[in-house]
Amino acid sequence: MDLFDRLRAARLDAWRAYVAHTFVDGLGDGSLPRAAFDAYLVQDWLFLIQFARAYALAVFKGRDLTEMRASFEGLKAILDVEMDLHVRLCGSRGIPLTVLETTPEHRATTAYTRYVLDTGLRGDLLDLHVALAPCIVGYAEIAADLATRPGALEPANPYAAWIAEYSGAGYADVARAARAQLDQLAARSMTEARFSDLCEIFAQASLLEADFWSMGLEAGG
Repeated sequence: MDLFDRLRAARLDAWRAYVAHTFVDGLGDGSLPRAAFDAYLVQDWLFLIQFARAYALAVFKGRDLTEMRASFEGLKAILDVEMDLHVRLCGSRGIPLTVLETTPEHRATTAYTRYVLDTGLRGDLLDLHVALAPCIVGYAEIAADLATRPGALEPANPYAAWIAEYSGAGYADVARAARAQLDQLAARSMTEARFSDLCEIFAQASLLEADFWSMGLEAGG
């Protein structure tokens, strides 16, 4: 088992609250209300801004140029690729950039992103990447599971494009790289005594992800 699998096995309750959420099931069968998904998309754009800050913090926390460059590439990918893709996806659903730029953060967005940043500020690079892992790896695993469900990738499902994006080979590579990075960081700085602390970070981040889904459902009425 790699470190990610160990963390997930240790706090399976929190992980399942995230990946088996009602919001996720609604993505798979297309029953998720449009307003819920659109509310999630807007908040996810705001989340990406803080995600970029987390990678900027990771650059600072890097102990050598290899770690700094890896974090810098993640930062560039968010600022130069992901955010533009998100703007286009929102635009295709009738959500203009002005809405993204003027919508305030929901409490769930603030709670989740500031937890990640605070974890990174208080701890080291391993703490920070454990806090980020449920998001990065979780999306790949959620989408891969949804893609196997009947009709999930059919044009009739309004969320087929989301599932296809996160279940695709490109994002699978991102998730694999995140898992490998966790192992590399753990090889340098993890002790068995520290593992329980990392489990708590992982569990809290997973539960905050679940709260992020719930935020979308509540906003969608």
